[in-house]
Amino acid sequence: MARSHRWLAFGIMALSLSTAPLVQPTAPLAQPTALDPAVVAYQLPDQIKWTDNPRAGNRSAILQGDPSKPGPYAVLLQWLPGNMSRPHFHPNDRHFIVVSGTWWVGAGSTFDPSATVPLPAGSSVTHFAKGVHFDGAKDEQATILVWGEGPATSTPFAPPASK
Repeated sequence: MARSHRWLAFGIMALSLSTAPLVQPTAPLAQPTALDPAVVAYQLPDQIKWTDNPRAGNRSAILQGDPSKPGPYAVLLQWLPGNMSRPHFHPNDRHFIVVSGTWWVGAGSTFDPSATVPLPAGSSVTHFAKGVHFDGAKDEQATILVWGEGPATSTPFAPPASK
């Protein structure tokens, strides 16, 4: 399967999991004694290692790969209420699924939180390479799943110098 199709399949799977209704079984399900780590890797919510970034007003958890190096990565990002990034861009496309809350996204070089669009849980977003944008949370925490090809650097937008 082509790399772009694998990422699309991953995103669709994440979207379906984040928006699927919870179903209560009528009979208890048998619990396996253990999963073979050579077959399945998983982390329960309390095992996910979050890294706080108080300067930016968010926290993140790396799920796959290393976003600072070339290659695929997947990260959970939580924007804390009242925090937004300033206009910036990335060298590669980045893909997102809003897992919970409302994520606010704006485009362009002028930071204006009132010009952002609310994206509720279940929304799918792509930030295209070198596209200037800003985003974050307003009244509630927003958790988003981010994936793409590293390195996932962020470059602040700087207007061209006047001549």
